[in-house]
Amino acid sequence: MFSFTSYPYPKSESLKEILGSSLVAGILIYLFLIIFQPFGTENFHHPYKLLLLFPYCIIFGGAFFLTNLFTSKFNNWNIGSELLKVIIILIIGSVLSYFYNSLFLSHVPLSIGNYFYMLLYSLAIGIPISAIYVLSRYIYLKNIHENIAMKVSEQLADAKPVQQNHLLKVSSANTELLIDESNFLCVQSMENYCTFYYLEDNQLKKHIIRISLANVLNQIETKSVQKCHRSYIVNLGKVKSLKGNAQGYKLHLSGFEVEIPVSRSFIATIIPKLQQQKK
Repeated sequence: MFSFTSYPYPKSESLKEILGSSLVAGILIYLFLIIFQPFGTENFHHPYKLLLLFPYCIIFGGAFFLTNLFTSKFNNWNIGSELLKVIIILIIGSVLSYFYNSLFLSHVPLSIGNYFYMLLYSLAIGIPISAIYVLSRYIYLKNIHENIAMKVSEQLADAKPVQQNHLLKVSSANTELLIDESNFLCVQSMENYCTFYYLEDNQLKKHIIRISLANVLNQIETKSVQKCHRSYIVNLGKVKSLKGNAQGYKLHLSGFEVEIPVSRSFIATIIPKLQQQKK
C-alpha cells in the first residue's frame, strides 16, 4: 500500500484547471449536504435552509482552490501527496465550517470538543470518498494514456521517416548555433541556460547556451519542432515511441536515451501533431 502511494500522480497545472476543479468540488459538497444532510442539518429547519447551506460550497471550494494553488508549485507529486492534500483540505474546510455553523446557524458556544466532533465527521466521510476518487482517477488516466500511447507507438513504428529540410538557427549575445532540423533532437531548459541535443555523424552532441526557452522557441519553432513541456522543446519527427502513464506521456527519441515528458497542458496539441505527421 505504501509503495503504491509513491506512484506519480497528475496534479492540476493551470489556474483554469484549478478553478474549474474547485468549482466542481464546492458544488459536489453542496449537493452532498442537501441530499444526505450530515452534521445535524436534518434537524435544522428554516425557510431559507438551502440558501444558508450554500456557504459550505464556498468554504470547501475555496479551501480546495487555495490548497491546489499552493501545491501546484511542488514537483514530484505522487498519490501519497494527493491524499495528504485532501486531508489538509478537509481540515481547513472543517475549521471554517465549524465557525460558520456555530456563529450563524446553530448559535452555540465555541468549544474544542464540538469542533473535534465535526473534524472527525468530516474526515470519516471525506477520506474514504476522496481516496476512492484519487485511486479511480489514477487508474482511469493510466489506462487512457497507456492505450493511446500504444496506438501511437504502433503508428510510429510503421510510418516512414519525416522529411526535415530546415536549418535551425539560434542566436544569443555573441553565440550562434546552426543545426540541421533532421539532426536536431531536443532542448532542455535549466534556469537561464538551455542545452541543445542533436546528432552529428550519428553521434549524440550537446551544446549549452545562456538563453531562455521562450527565446529559443521563437527562433526554431517549426511544424515538427514544438514545445511539449515547460522545460523541453522536442523534434516530433525524431519520436520513435510513446509511453503513457497517469501523469501523461513521455517521448522516446531516436538516438536519445532520456525520456521527454509531455505536460498535460500540451497533450491536446502534441499528440494530434504526432499522429498527423506520422501518417
